[in-house]
Amino acid sequence: MEKYSRIIIVIIAIITFISCGKDFLDKKPIIGVTSDNFYKTEADAIAAVNAAYGALQFEMSPAGHFRWFWGDIMSDDSEKGGSGDNDVVELLQLEQFKGPTNTDMLDSEWNADYEGIYRANVVLEKVPGIEMDEVLKRRILAEAKFIRAWFYYNLNTMFGGVPLVDKVLSPSEYNQPRAEASVIWALIEKDLTEAIVDLPLRSQYSLADLGRITQGAARALLAKSYLFQQKYAEALVQTQAVIQSGEYTLVTDYGTIFTRAGENNSESVFEIQYMNASGGNWGKNAGNEGTFTNVFTRPRGQFAGYGFNIPTQDFVDEFNKEGFEDPRLKYTVFRIGDQMGDRGVFTLANAGDVGYLYHPRKYFSNLSEDAPFGDPNPNGGSNDRVIRFSDVLLMDAEAAFKTGNEAGAKTSLNIVRQRVKVPDVTATGEQLLEAIYHERRVELGLEGHRFFDLVRTGLAAAKLGPLGYKDGINQVFPIPNSQIVLSNGVLKQNSGY
Repeated sequence: MEKYSRIIIVIIAIITFISCGKDFLDKKPIIGVTSDNFYKTEADAIAAVNAAYGALQFEMSPAGHFRWFWGDIMSDDSEKGGSGDNDVVELLQLEQFKGPTNTDMLDSEWNADYEGIYRANVVLEKVPGIEMDEVLKRRILAEAKFIRAWFYYNLNTMFGGVPLVDKVLSPSEYNQPRAEASVIWALIEKDLTEAIVDLPLRSQYSLADLGRITQGAARALLAKSYLFQQKYAEALVQTQAVIQSGEYTLVTDYGTIFTRAGENNSESVFEIQYMNASGGNWGKNAGNEGTFTNVFTRPRGQFAGYGFNIPTQDFVDEFNKEGFEDPRLKYTVFRIGDQMGDRGVFTLANAGDVGYLYHPRKYFSNLSEDAPFGDPNPNGGSNDRVIRFSDVLLMDAEAAFKTGNEAGAKTSLNIVRQRVKVPDVTATGEQLLEAIYHERRVELGLEGHRFFDLVRTGLAAAKLGPLGYKDGINQVFPIPNSQIVLSNGVLKQNSGY
């Protein structure tokens, strides 16, 4: 496949990621390194796994993924936005569940995920043969297993069964058939279970390694994988382990979570690290220092954004569902008249007169935070909050409910609610389950969870049917046609596309 033909690019990436923590985003080119003289030392092993981390950052074409494309815009939480229907038509088609099979967006997601898998496979193949500290070696291999599991989690939840590639392939092996989704889940479970054994707790890492994968992150992703398969008892084991570890606590002020100062805070379980980067270098290799979410979701006009991912009225109304305005609304959604940091007041005129009453607040960046570049349209340095402790608590609540422990479900649910000082939930039965789902929507809103939550809970047809969703088809996305062509027809399209 095409992704494996770019081996030179991958090798270059591997040899340029050579330091630790956020410092591992500070790239230092080395000349004269090849696959024949690399993978010899402990430093080489660290560089290889840092390259695998680098794949987590890919957002822009030709290898890019925006979780809010799939999790938010494909749900009832937001709509495409932009300057109108003709602005990124393929995203509108996906939003309306009329997604074409030849979209660059899906192709980019597929390529990004498999490049990440390739980089992880390189680590798992090459690092075992390096003479180095055995504890560090096991940790590096565990990090690579998590990264591979993460990309397969993305692929499996988006496309259903996909080709299983658990080694570096030779050219004669590129055209792989699709494996059943259950086979992919089994690999994810194996990788994460093995990774948990050798990954440090968050508190066991030095500051220099801030941002590396922890045992808590592996347990949380494993819990997500179990929930998606409705393995509630197994999920509960993992969420309880994270909770009882004492490694994570909810920050007191919800409004600080998505600020620059709120990066890697006490409730951060898995966070993709970014650095500020000057605008204009929006390529996967040149521009992966920064996230583009802040630019794409910021209003147009004087706010220098593109105005995508517009919150729906239904989503805003969810925050008023209990007879009061949930305080998290003001930290999730900008409304007309709100001060948007140091960029000005949100008015329709200031936002380019496109008519949107709401805009996302999470990942919004102040103009002052774009310094020192002084560029009104930079790649943002805000980290991607992938898994938060509140997510783990709500997964725990759901798993506890599904295994018959309503008291435990309410305990975890109400811990999340108490942080924002809203009343405890006392409901039982189906009303309690509805309260858990409500809480996921308002607590984790516009963080890329909603579509996948609706699919795995069986609520997608009821909630998204009016938007064009069809059960039995739209719970997965179409396989990019370009990948089917590259496979010489070995890959088969999902039903209904």
